[in-house]
Amino acid sequence: MMKYLKILSLLSIVALQSCLAADEEPVAVAPLTGSVVDVAVGGPTEPNQVWIDLSDYKNAATNTRTSWDLGFYTGDAFRVVINGSIAMTVAKIPNATDINLVKESDVTALKTEAQVGTFSAANMQYVDNPNGSFLTQTTGIAAIKENDAENPIYLVNLGRDLPSSNNIGAGSVSLSGAARGWKKIQILRSQNGYKIRYADVAATTYQEYLITKDTEYNFSYFNLKTGAPVKVQPKKKKWDLAFTTFTNEVFSAPTTSAGSYFYADFIVTNTLDGVGVYQVSAGGNLEQAYNAFKLSDVDQSKFIFNDQRALGDKWRTTTGTPDIPQPFVYSDRFFVLKDTEGFYFKLRFNAMKDKNGNRGYSNFEFDPL
Repeated sequence: MMKYLKILSLLSIVALQSCLAADEEPVAVAPLTGSVVDVAVGGPTEPNQVWIDLSDYKNAATNTRTSWDLGFYTGDAFRVVINGSIAMTVAKIPNATDINLVKESDVTALKTEAQVGTFSAANMQYVDNPNGSFLTQTTGIAAIKENDAENPIYLVNLGRDLPSSNNIGAGSVSLSGAARGWKKIQILRSQNGYKIRYADVAATTYQEYLITKDTEYNFSYFNLKTGAPVKVQPKKKKWDLAFTTFTNEVFSAPTTSAGSYFYADFIVTNTLDGVGVYQVSAGGNLEQAYNAFKLSDVDQSKFIFNDQRALGDKWRTTTGTPDIPQPFVYSDRFFVLKDTEGFYFKLRFNAMKDKNGNRGYSNFEFDPL
């Protein structure tokens, strides 16, 4: 009888597995052991954005950061983000109602204002909210309205190309090549997504493209130069943290904004899908503090779920210190991360340079808790 029950149980499992659709994805399972990860940032021009799921870290997704310009949200709201990894900006063109009639003289003044790194607090209006709260932001591109006539025409600064040479001095980065130019755009709603009208500033006719909301992803991405969609982020809940260059807000004093500024060696977390992070002080012995930290030590009250910069630049210094003038990774801290599936990990960062001192070669290790 017992042998019969075992056979029946085995047949039931086989039958259940055979009922799964061929394209059905398995449930994410946290790794049983941690690992050390080399991140393919690409050297001192930092050409790549790298999206990492700690439960599947060997299959990190990578894209060239110039591969996209606009990200169209696929949820219920109609919001559009710009590519902060190439220092893009966007500005509403005053009194413009017909994209075909906008000409160079209408935007001359805007071109000097809609720039990253001017050390003016006013330029924050031209970029997305750095904390990632694009659904409620009052900067960048406004929510897309149902009434076409209510949707403004924007001047888009396409940011900067990648530098032509990766031969940069040790300890330094070179993030910005030639200017990628300007476009004028207007974004409308369509039946299952968005309609974008875009053209060169001096053009008297526009091009149009329909962008469908693919709800497997958080954003549908579009390249204004090629006029084509592009895949960037992995599917929802399939990434936890991303290494990228980043447009952040910089301060000249603790409460005095100096506007938008372009950062190297930055990490964003997937707050849209529930990733939270907090920093743990290691005191004077990182190895001991990191190894001793266990699941029961996790402090739920410290997780930051509402700011994608929770890890951000807190893992390294790009200016060094009087004792160590070169950029380096902090050795007095590590981080705790709760991923999209609710698993907990501890992370420590080991490097941001290769053995020759070249930037853009990040390395970290993690362990599940």
